[in-house]
Amino acid sequence: MRLSAGEIGVGLPVLPRLTTTVPKEYVHRASLAEVFLTGCTAQDDGLRFSLTGQWPRAHTFFNSADGSNHDPLQAAETFRQAGMFVTHAEHGVPLGHHFVLWSLSCHTDLERLRIASRPTDFRLDVTCPDPAPRGRASARRMGIGFTLRRDGVRVAHGEGRYSVVTPPVYARLRANRPARQPASAGPAVAADPMPPASVGRTSPADVVLTATDVPDRWLLTPDLDHPILFDHGGDHLPGMVLMEGARQAACARLAPRALIPASTSSSFNRYVELDSPCWIDVTGVTARDDGTATVDVVGVQDGEVVFTSTVSGPVVLA
Repeated sequence: MRLSAGEIGVGLPVLPRLTTTVPKEYVHRASLAEVFLTGCTAQDDGLRFSLTGQWPRAHTFFNSADGSNHDPLQAAETFRQAGMFVTHAEHGVPLGHHFVLWSLSCHTDLERLRIASRPTDFRLDVTCPDPAPRGRASARRMGIGFTLRRDGVRVAHGEGRYSVVTPPVYARLRANRPARQPASAGPAVAADPMPPASVGRTSPADVVLTATDVPDRWLLTPDLDHPILFDHGGDHLPGMVLMEGARQAACARLAPRALIPASTSSSFNRYVELDSPCWIDVTGVTARDDGTATVDVVGVQDGEVVFTSTVSGPVVLA
C-alpha cells in the first residue's frame, strides 16, 4: 500500500535539536575534534553575533601543565575560529578565500579557566564594528571584538584585525613559495632540543623553539606535522604558532620559572615563511612585585621584524 504525502511520517517522534560543532571548513580546521564552536545567532544589526561553544576537559595541547586549567591561548584560538566562522557563515565570504591576520589580543581571567567536572560550555559575543565583506572578499583591514563568558561571567576578551584575500590574489601573492618545507636550522643552533619544562610545556612534541648561542634568542622550529599547530596544510607558519613561540620564549627567558600567558597582544607584519630561519628574540622583561611579569618578543626573518608579541601573566615554578 502506498502512503499519501500527508501520511508519511505520521506517528514518528519529533527528534530534538542536538548539539553539534559548526562545519570545520568554516573555521579552517581539518579535525572535528579541534572545532570549539557549536552555534551562532546574529543580532538584528548584522554587526553583532552570539556564538556558543565548548572546550573539552582534557585537550592534548590547550591544557595547563598540571591539567587543572584551560590554556589561555585556547581562548585566542577560539577567537580566531569565531572570526573566520562569522566571515564565512554570516557575511557570505566563500570557502577557499584566505585570511590575513594582522593583530590579535587575548586577555583572560585565569581563575575562570579552571577545569570542572564537565566540559566548559561558553558563550562568545562577537562585534564587527567595521562594515563586513559581503560575498566578494575585500583586501581592506577589518576590526573584530570578542567577549567570552562562562556561566554568564566574563572569562576572556580581546580584539583583532584581519583581511580576506581571494584565491587568485593569494596565488599571485604566494607565487613560487614552497609548501610544507621545514625551515633551515642555521649554523648557530644547539644540537639538542630544549627541555619541555624550560619553555612551559610537558611534551617534547610541543616544543617549538631551539636554543642558540645568542642570549635571549631562539630559533622557531615547530614540528610541521604537529596535530594541533598544523591541523591543516599551509605555505607559511600560522599565527597561533607564532603566538606559541612568543609564550615559549617568555618562559625560556624566565626559566627555571614559567610565565602563564594570561594576556597576549600580537601584531603580524607579513607571512613567516617555511624555507627561511625565523629567530625569536626577547627584547624586554618587566618584573613586578606582585609576582607577574611582562615579556616583549619579536620574530625576525631575513633581517626583518615579521611579528611582535607582548606576553603578561603570573610567574610560577615550572
